[in-house]
Amino acid sequence: MKTIIEPFRIKSVEPIRMTSRAERQVLLAAAHYNLFALHSDDVIIDLLTDSGTSAMSTKQWAAIMLGDESYAGSPSFQRFEAAVKNLMPFRHVIPTHQGRAAEAILFHILGGKGRKIPSNTHFDTTRANIEATGAEGVDLVIAEGHDPAAIHPFKGNIDIDRLEAFLDAEGDAVPCVMLTVTNNAGGGQPVSLANIHAARDLAHRFDKPFIIDGCRFAENAWFIKIREPGQGERSVVDIVRAMFDGADGMTMSAKKDAFANIGGWLALNDDALAERARMRLIQTEGFPTYGGLAGRDLDAIAQGLAEIVDEDYLAYRVRTNDYICDRLDALGIPLVLPAGGHAVFVDARNWLPHIPPLAYPGQALACALYEEGGIRGCEIGTVMFGRAPDGSEHPAAMDLVRLAMPRRVYTQSHADYIVETFAELAARKDSLPGFRIVEEPKALRHFTAKFAPLG
Repeated sequence: MKTIIEPFRIKSVEPIRMTSRAERQVLLAAAHYNLFALHSDDVIIDLLTDSGTSAMSTKQWAAIMLGDESYAGSPSFQRFEAAVKNLMPFRHVIPTHQGRAAEAILFHILGGKGRKIPSNTHFDTTRANIEATGAEGVDLVIAEGHDPAAIHPFKGNIDIDRLEAFLDAEGDAVPCVMLTVTNNAGGGQPVSLANIHAARDLAHRFDKPFIIDGCRFAENAWFIKIREPGQGERSVVDIVRAMFDGADGMTMSAKKDAFANIGGWLALNDDALAERARMRLIQTEGFPTYGGLAGRDLDAIAQGLAEIVDEDYLAYRVRTNDYICDRLDALGIPLVLPAGGHAVFVDARNWLPHIPPLAYPGQALACALYEEGGIRGCEIGTVMFGRAPDGSEHPAAMDLVRLAMPRRVYTQSHADYIVETFAELAARKDSLPGFRIVEEPKALRHFTAKFAPLG
């Protein structure tokens, strides 16, 4: 059939409070035009993030009842560890309360002043955890990854030639090579299996550990299956295992591709590095068999890992974003194309050319979407990435608005409503004001900054 239906039935529902535009204008001003400061029950369709917002399955809820809350040696950990190793056969699996905790532990060990960590594109918490140690995160995505309109099947790829030149020039300062799959900050774009292996081999040639940020590993594996020559006959599970083959470690937020509302892990092969990580874990998160999580959450993750590699689900998941992109593209709205795995990314800089990057066109569009239709998205641009560690301000590579789709939460009618909101907004987009920052913290400012409209 041409229509790819949701491969699940809805068994429980949560009501949505339908606000008016006048109400939303007041609420937006009270939140100082920062969508993170809104109350979620004042949002009609919440696309702020796909992290921790998934709907859990009946089997996950059942797994929660199996949770064993013993402080040490819980069988919940054993089930969690086995589920991870079934897909990513690392020697050491260290649970954390979410992905950024895994990053913090890793870079506490590998980071430090003068060190440089290359990747295709580091996301916000990854970069912040790197910079918190005095190190520098370096982005080496391919040229197509900087062009929202460029059509390339794997725009998340790291530039292998640039990585080799970087390692050749800066090798003494590089503690590891990272790769993010899919490339969230670059529009949710996938990385090819060939590129993963090329980056791995290059890292090993320079005697550097190869670390994968694997938050959306299953979506990336699906894109490999449907887009990469020679991979179409392989199962997603087989492709996932191939992605992590030979990697030295991974960071993971189970709040993405494990259908969990909380959780993550750091996985490593090096015994000495894992021992240091466990010591840090005990200091900051908890005992190594629970890592800041309840046993019931470990069981929910274990079940979620079995469900995320279902190919009917992945076909539906990717088609959801394709559907919205197709309809927005027909309206002439500039997007990051082709559609990514977990979100629709709108090119706000191109759609609102009257707003310069340092007046934050992404923030302007995100606020307008909430005012117009009660839709909460997330700015991925100069607000998030435009301030250097020394405090200087510069335009980000792109000014995007991410509409991240929670897993198994919204239906096609919600998707149609998103498109209709954009159609209404198109009529007044040229009158939208830019913004200035009134107050901001020193790091990760997009979470808590206060804004005011210009003019």
